[in-house]
Amino acid sequence: MLKIITRFLLNIITGANVATIAIMLLVGFSDRINPAAHPTLGCAGMFFPFFIAANLLFLVLWIVIKWQRAWIPIAGFALAYAPIRTYIPLHFGSEEADEADVLTVISYNVAGYNHGEGSGAVDSIAAWLDREQPDIVCLQEDMNPRHEPFERLNALFEYNDTVHVNDVDNSYINALGIHSRFPILKSEQIAYDSKSNGSAAFFLLIGGDTVVVINNHLESTHLSPEERQRYKDVLKGEMEADSARQETRLLINKISSQMALRAPQADAVHAYIEAHRHLPIIVCGDFNDTPISYVHRTVAKGLTDCFVEAGCGLGLSYNQKGFFFRIDHMMCSSDYIPTSCRVETKITASDHFPLICRLKKVDKP
Repeated sequence: MLKIITRFLLNIITGANVATIAIMLLVGFSDRINPAAHPTLGCAGMFFPFFIAANLLFLVLWIVIKWQRAWIPIAGFALAYAPIRTYIPLHFGSEEADEADVLTVISYNVAGYNHGEGSGAVDSIAAWLDREQPDIVCLQEDMNPRHEPFERLNALFEYNDTVHVNDVDNSYINALGIHSRFPILKSEQIAYDSKSNGSAAFFLLIGGDTVVVINNHLESTHLSPEERQRYKDVLKGEMEADSARQETRLLINKISSQMALRAPQADAVHAYIEAHRHLPIIVCGDFNDTPISYVHRTVAKGLTDCFVEAGCGLGLSYNQKGFFFRIDHMMCSSDYIPTSCRVETKITASDHFPLICRLKKVDKP
């Protein structure tokens, strides 16, 4: 009798593990789903790490109770290798490269220089950039009522430009800035519909080559402070079950609706990239989407994701409690090889952490 019960329980656990793997695979490859057509399914990638963790727990469980079945979660991880590598790449150390052949590029959403530290954010960001000595800095929300941020950063870099974007009634202004050690030949905004976000291409002259640097701030989630707080209350279990379910549905509906808006924006950026394939390209910015998303996959087509190629770990770039995601990304064309890529967590002047990547120029025949 005991053997029958044991076998039954093992089969139940096996079935649960197989079901978890099946859902993990569906979620891991959900970036093929266009959220403009299927908004709710399009946000499935947000839950991918939970299924990785669940499968890992099954692995530990099998090792403890019946190690012969540990192959089940291991097989699951093998099948999901591609999305796992995209979400959690593991690279220890960095490739050495001649400094003359390497670009240090930073992407940073500075939150209008008005987050947490207030006016002190300008000093913190300028001092940090001065220490890092990057070659190219792409900033999102590079706007402020005062001219102080622009004056401070323009003093650090020889070449500077800003493209302003705004919504239809001109009630809100956003800006995409670039600060560079290389001449800026021209800049232009990439056309697509947006409430208050945008993308801009900057053409830089680097070593005799014209390089296209595309700075993006794709559609924000537009969650109010009250909605963010209610979401945190759900996570903490400080809300009754019925209210928590209702709040979760409302949150998913809002997030998925914004993902649906970002999808055609990503299509427009990808089309612009395709039109400029004859030039070296660097793409970066605040995508407001995770690595497992239609937006990330669409923009990254034909490019190398620098963090996936040379980063390590989750690379959580949005630092607000309860919303830990990697939503800031950098990609490059085959003209460059990423030798290192990291999220700098020591500077807290914004609700984002900056992304720092080093790109080695490839000598082509």
